[in-house]
Amino acid sequence: MKIAIPLVLMTITVPLAGCDSQQSAGTVGNADPVTVAQQLKGAEQQWARDYAARDVGKLAGHYSADAALANPGAPLMSGSAAITKGITEFVADPNLKIEFASDRVQVARSGELAYTRGHFTMRSTDQKTHQPRTDSGSYLTVWQKQSDGSWKAVEDFATPGPEAPQAK
Repeated sequence: MKIAIPLVLMTITVPLAGCDSQQSAGTVGNADPVTVAQQLKGAEQQWARDYAARDVGKLAGHYSADAALANPGAPLMSGSAAITKGITEFVADPNLKIEFASDRVQVARSGELAYTRGHFTMRSTDQKTHQPRTDSGSYLTVWQKQSDGSWKAVEDFATPGPEAPQAK
């Protein structure tokens, strides 16, 4: 597994090697990188609201039909059916609460691909103890502009990080 992650990240980052930072001046393709960054941050805020509402349809709608989703400890989910099934099981956890935010947004020069990288904190039910637990980590989401102008996640990978501080 540790070998596969660097290979996956190389596969994702090589096409994005020509990315401009959200702070870059000018436009990329037909897109202003600052505008795209704002759109993606808005999409992530909506995504967080959809998690709070446990709305499977809206959550699955953030992904393209051929997207891949990888969560810590779970098998890779590829395609709409697998992602919808995984999300349905995930949001059924009564203890589920997710908070996430991007720390970096970059937009490809073409204006058709971008990525957000950030951090998350998640409260869920531990499968072994059946008690609530809190986890944290980082994520990388690769976005692709769709023909209707919307942005959809095509690759969404989360990795565990340091233990989240315990609530007092």
